[in-house]
Order: sequence, then C-alpha cells, then structure tokens
Amino acid sequence: MYLVLLGPPGAGKGTQAERLEEELELPHVASGDLFRENLKNETELGLLAKKYMDRGNLVPDDVTIAMVRDRLQRPDCDQGAILDGFPRNQAQAQGMDRMLTDMGRRLDGVLYIAVPDEELVRRLSGRWICRQCQTPYHTVFSPPAKGGVCDACGGALYQRDDDKPETVRARLEVYHQQTSPLIDYYRQAGLLVEVDGVGDIETVSAALLEAARKLAK
Repeated sequence: MYLVLLGPPGAGKGTQAERLEEELELPHVASGDLFRENLKNETELGLLAKKYMDRGNLVPDDVTIAMVRDRLQRPDCDQGAILDGFPRNQAQAQGMDRMLTDMGRRLDGVLYIAVPDEELVRRLSGRWICRQCQTPYHTVFSPPAKGGVCDACGGALYQRDDDKPETVRARLEVYHQQTSPLIDYYRQAGLLVEVDGVGDIETVSAALLEAARKLAK
C-alpha cells in the first residue's frame, strides 16, 4: 500500500507518519530525509541538487522525483510506503503517478490532515526558548511556571523570528498557494481522505489508521 500524507506546517505529519509506519509496518519516506541522505553521501542526485541549492534556486521537480524513485526501489518499499513531504505540488504529483506506473505500482490513497489556520498559528507561534540554556517552552503545551522565565536556569525566554505569528501566517500562505491545487487534484482523482487534525495525538492517529485500513481493503 502506497500512501501520501498531506498536511500544513504544524499539523503533526512527522509524528503521525511514524505512528502509521509502526502500525502498518510500512517505511516512512520523508523528502527531507532523502535530501539530507543524498547530500551527505554525495550521490549523483545529491551533487546535482546541491548545485541548485548553492545558487539559491529551487531543486527541479525531476531531481526530487528521481530521489523518491531511488528510495522506493529499495527492497523495504516492495510492499508499500508512506510518503511525507512529497509531492509538494501538482507537477510532482503527476510525475509520481508516471513513476509509480512505470514501476508497476499505484497510489492507494492520500491522507490529508486538515487543521484551521488559527489553530496552526496557535501551535507554531507558541514556542519560546531560554537565551541561556536553550530549553524550549510552549505557551500552550509546556509553559514555564513563571511567564518569560526559564524553569531550569532562570534565564529570559525569547521567540525566534520563525516562530512569530506574522512569520507563521506567511509560511501558511505559501503552503496554501502550493498545496491547495494538489488537494483538489487528489480529491478529483477520488484518492483524498480528509482527517480532522484538531484534537490530541491519539485521536488523530486513530482516525488516520482507520482511514488507511479502509484504503487497504
């Protein structure tokens, strides 16, 4: 069974992919891990990607697709895989369709973790870090005992620019621009299964697992 896991930043895709990997006994194939592996090992694809990255350019879709193809051709993916972070746009989705067809395989479904923007902003912009010891806190999930002060060393807490609400909203806007057409693409193909991503990790995990098992039938 080949699945794609879709969701915005802050939806918990990484955590949920690991849980699905364990329950379904399918490898979790994350695009970020593939890039790091190819760059570290200085593979032909890694060196090619690095040329674009060093110039500040986006890595072309065909290079990314080739990395995914290489990973899916390994023996542990013979029975399926959970794709996370790929495809990112409709061109990659169409490229993946062709790739899987060439490999004699098919995509079984796309699990979309849906979370409202305001909830995502609450999750992503709640992170604060101690200036002295770098202990992380979250205003909702793991707040300090005293506002603005580190429990561990008494240092002042600060918020990184990437975690500020306005930056988070800008990231979400980019995500929507890139991914909304992809969601429509898979919905029209009859492959999209939308799962409510608001709630605790266990509840979302259970819903995703139920959806995945229905796709396997």
